[in-house]
Amino acid sequence: MARMTLDELRALRETKRQDLARRDVEGKDIQIIVGMGTCGIAAGAKLTFDALVDSIQKHGLESKVLIRQTGCMGLCYVEPTVEVAYPGMPTVIYGKMTSDAAEELVQKHLVEHTLLDNHIFDRPAADILKK
Repeated sequence: MARMTLDELRALRETKRQDLARRDVEGKDIQIIVGMGTCGIAAGAKLTFDALVDSIQKHGLESKVLIRQTGCMGLCYVEPTVEVAYPGMPTVIYGKMTSDAAEELVQKHLVEHTLLDNHIFDRPAADILKK
């Protein structure tokens, strides 16, 4: 391996600090959970995960949003699936979440606080939602 300059080492350190900060759960009350079971990965969940991370950074939300992955959510027929838990809104599982739909999810759900009705495949029943 070639020697790194001091500036290259500083840049690498900053990149790693940003990666660690993204994983920190402190102060993050919004959660996005991407289903990364075998069926989810086969349907493109890795691309969706990466697109969500990029969109969250684009909107400056990385200090408020915890994005993580889980196994199968049991909705294999609508993979990739993404669960969003946002305080004051119902927890929702979105299906058929392609990398193209990731930007829409961040913009509508996290920024504008509205649900993406065309991608909802699971949410609390109307009788348990606060009116």
